[in-house]
Amino acid sequence: MSAEAKIKELNLELPNAPKPIGTYKPAVRAGNLLYVSGHGPLKSDGTSIKGRVGDDLDLAAGQAAARQTGLAILATLRDHLGSLDKVVRLVKTLGMVNSTADFNDHPKVINGYSNLMAEVFGADAGVGARSAVGMGSLPGQIAVEIEAIFEFKD
Repeated sequence: MSAEAKIKELNLELPNAPKPIGTYKPAVRAGNLLYVSGHGPLKSDGTSIKGRVGDDLDLAAGQAAARQTGLAILATLRDHLGSLDKVVRLVKTLGMVNSTADFNDHPKVINGYSNLMAEVFGADAGVGARSAVGMGSLPGQIAVEIEAIFEFKD
């Protein structure tokens, strides 16, 4: 099943592709790779999920924030490529979690994003290399920030 068909089947609502809030591009093409800048958990109403995992947010809320970040990344992919069906595979992900110093389940939080990518692109194409780390803070106190590299076809 195509990624676009999977979005419809899962009844996923993508937010508008986020606009830069600084001097950078949301995504940059290099050959057949699309480097996606750090995205936060942007919702369709334009607000973001904020808070610190281990304090304001529990693990499940952190995973939901990571999943929402994935939806924002999908919106950027569609905006830049024209269709999610052009994605060949997810190559690499860096997931950053706004967390307390004693929180240690960062990989479980970022699974919220990774599981979404696997649902949309399939178990092989939607699962790539990944790092998940904790941060003392993130811009605007967002709960999660994720950047990724995707291979695509024209």
